[in-house]
Amino acid sequence: MKIKEFLDSKNKMLDRGIVATPHDREYLSSFAQANNGVNDFLLMQMAMNFGYKLALEDVEEVLL
Repeated sequence: MKIKEFLDSKNKMLDRGIVATPHDREYLSSFAQANNGVNDFLLMQMAMNFGYKLALEDVEEVLL
């Protein structure tokens, strides 16, 4: 499997998860403000997915 294919498959995995991956920091921030401490597990998972997405984008930028 080529690097680009691998990165694309990981990015698609984020879109198919039970918890939506925020498309940007502003979306994540607005969700955090709107939930007022409710669903902290969901917020934590969204933050982890967003971090994973940013890491994949950085790796792709460096390697390709």
